[in-house]
Amino acid sequence: MAGTVEKAILDLGITLPTPAAPMANYVAFVRTGNLVTVSGQLCFGTDGKLAAKGQLGAGVSIEDGQAAARASAINLLAQLKAAVGDLDNVTRVVRLGGFINSAPGFTDGPKVMNGASDLMVEVFGELGRHARSTVGVSALPADAAVEVEGMFEVV
Repeated sequence: MAGTVEKAILDLGITLPTPAAPMANYVAFVRTGNLVTVSGQLCFGTDGKLAAKGQLGAGVSIEDGQAAARASAINLLAQLKAAVGDLDNVTRVVRLGGFINSAPGFTDGPKVMNGASDLMVEVFGELGRHARSTVGVSALPADAAVEVEGMFEVV
């Protein structure tokens, strides 16, 4: 039977995908003590395609970027589940870091990153409120529009 957090995910109509294997020489997550750090997750959907490809401010809308950030956050949750087994073991979303593939002059990265942040609050409630950094970058792997990493406190 699904726990409280996984029920919230299902109630949102989300199915967690099989976690993706790292694309280079790193691990998907590291647990040290009560902290789990999850490596950056690209915005792949359950169909294996990017939710948004290209640069925000140059063909990718803020709304599409928010959907991409949400897709990245779903992939983050899939990795987190692989790390801790049961998402009810998460006691706090500590931090999210967002990388937004941005055209020169694009300054609405924080609005894009709300797609990931909003999902954490929808899933974990008040425990999903977190510290955050959002950085505009000139390119991401696979020309993804968004990549999100996270740190979580767990039991």
